[in-house]
This record gives sequence, C-alpha cells and structure tokens, in this order.
Amino acid sequence: MNRKPSKTFLADWIVRHMPTREQMADNRYLAPIAHRFLSPELWRFTRRSVPRGVALGLFAAFIVPVGQIFLAAFLALPARANVPLSALVTFITNPFTLAFWLVVANRLGEFMLKVDPETVLVAQDQFASGRWQKFGWFLETAGVTAFGFVVMSIVSAAIGYLIASMVWRIIVVRRRNKRVRLHEKTASASARVDE
Repeated sequence: MNRKPSKTFLADWIVRHMPTREQMADNRYLAPIAHRFLSPELWRFTRRSVPRGVALGLFAAFIVPVGQIFLAAFLALPARANVPLSALVTFITNPFTLAFWLVVANRLGEFMLKVDPETVLVAQDQFASGRWQKFGWFLETAGVTAFGFVVMSIVSAAIGYLIASMVWRIIVVRRRNKRVRLHEKTASASARVDE
C-alpha cells in the first residue's frame, strides 16, 4: 500500500512505529483480552480518543518504569482511548532517557517535599533507633524520587490531554478552512464559466 507522505516527520514516524492491531493481538501477555483490543473504536483517531490516549500514555510512562506499555493499553480499554497512541506515548521514558527522568523526579520530589540536608539528618537519627531503621534509606532517596514520579505522571497526563486537545482542534480547523477555500474556488470558477 503506497501512502502519500505526510507533511511532518513526526506523523510519518508515528505511523511507521505504531503497533498494528494484529501485533498487539499476537502478544502472549495480551492474548486473554485480545478480543477487546481488536475493537475498531479503540483504533480510531477521534476528538476524544486521541487526548485520552496521550494522557494515559504519559501517566503510565511515569508511574511505572517497567511494563508501561501494557499498563497504558489496559487503561485505554475502559477509558475508550486510542490504544496504539497510548502505547506509543509511553516511549517518552525508555532506557536511554530513564536516567534523566530519575534526576528530574528526584529534584521535583525534593522541591515538593522541601527536603533539605538538615531534615534528612534529623530523619536519619529518628530512623536509626527502632524498627524503622530498615526503611530509612528507602524513604530518604527512593521515596522522594517515587513521589516525584507520581507528581510527574499526574501533571504530564493533564498537560498532555490539554495539548492533544488543542492540537486536534487546530488540525480540524485547518482542514475545514482548506475545504471551504477549495469549495469557494470551485464555486467562483464555475460561476465564471457560466457567465
């Protein structure tokens, strides 16, 4: 099938790398619910399914560092979001960018929780005595980063939904204006011929 090339590199890349319905149906992890993934409404690009797919993909990308594609696909089912788009958006977190996102999440968690060195020292003293000693390291490093990832997942999902909605609206308005101009040109050309 020879497709007309898109005007943008991003659209071509998305179409090229988007998983097909058959690829997702053949996945052994998705086999028990593959019949749900083959529903055509989950593969259409509509005004409602695209922003939902982007939001769920961003949420899954930041909330779970491993297996986020499957989480995005599972969340897309009840939300009636675009399944391939939600799976594709999760690639914002990948093995090459994970270190960057870990640093960003850690800094965001420190900023949100107002963690400073004095607070950490006081917490270490309190955790050093008693049964909380085992959890001291987890709470002071991984806990802050995990909190940052939770904040990033919620905020990025909301921002992604809004941006996808606006981009969708802009695309629809441009197409409509193009059709109107084409119709006006055709009408004026036919009016000249009639004269």
